[in-house]
Amino acid sequence: MNNELILLLTVLLGSAVLTLIFKEIFTRFGGNLYTHIRGGTPRAVGIAPFIILVLFFPAPGKYLIAIMGIFAIIDDLVGRRKINGLKLEIGQLSRGIGMILVIIVGYFYFGPVSLLIALMIQPMNIADMQPGSACSTVIIMSLLVLVGIFAISSTIYYPVLILMAACLGYAPLDYQGKIMMGEIGNHAFAIGLGISFVILGSIIGNFSNYTALTTFILTLILLFITSILIAFIRRENLKNFMEETLNINKPNFGDYVMDVLTGGGLGDLIRRLTIKKKNITIKHPLLIALGFRRLFYNPYLDN
Repeated sequence: MNNELILLLTVLLGSAVLTLIFKEIFTRFGGNLYTHIRGGTPRAVGIAPFIILVLFFPAPGKYLIAIMGIFAIIDDLVGRRKINGLKLEIGQLSRGIGMILVIIVGYFYFGPVSLLIALMIQPMNIADMQPGSACSTVIIMSLLVLVGIFAISSTIYYPVLILMAACLGYAPLDYQGKIMMGEIGNHAFAIGLGISFVILGSIIGNFSNYTALTTFILTLILLFITSILIAFIRRENLKNFMEETLNINKPNFGDYVMDVLTGGGLGDLIRRLTIKKKNITIKHPLLIALGFRRLFYNPYLDN
């Protein structure tokens, strides 16, 4: 027990100290790692908990976190620069490659559910668009997993505590709006949460004859619960965004959840490839309630 407490304190303090160090570095050197939002805010400070998770999160989870972080930092460094001759952003391509590698490498350790581990990146990316939201999501969902595992097996799953400790060390300045996680931070936490969901799902799955299927379904449910939580935390910001930017009249909670699941650059890229420049109008009350207006909102109509 003493060794575990020392480990958690090391993770907590290490994340806090590295956060302060990278905040100062990115503030001094500027570039794409510093934005003038909120009077000046360093981005990608989530590299601090990323480093801690790569060092202390157990294998094979740390391998997936490392893979995704390497490709995510490219997005943070390059910004939204487009590839010559294509309408694709360098950051989108880099993150896409990272997600594919997470799925492929993760398959050898976790099986088909590695797809859901990679897809956790989408809601966590949307959560990070508001100070403290991603941190709250990590803390709340980690607690849910921790309690779930303890209730079933009467054991404390320390990798989840490592995830929480890394987040708590980083979180204070994020809640104050003085730093941003960046892609490297929210992607690292997304992979960590996804793996935690898989562990809980597999423990429950061991009570059935369909362990892999049960694990996949429960992980999918936890992904949706995470998205609902993020939509609830960000509901006021999402309401303003949809009314003022997307011109969606009287958006509902279904629209907020759909934005968490399909919004951002990745979702817009999929819309570009699928619905192209079609204008799809949703009129059915049930589809409106489920957020289909947000799902089929086309940002490329005028482009």
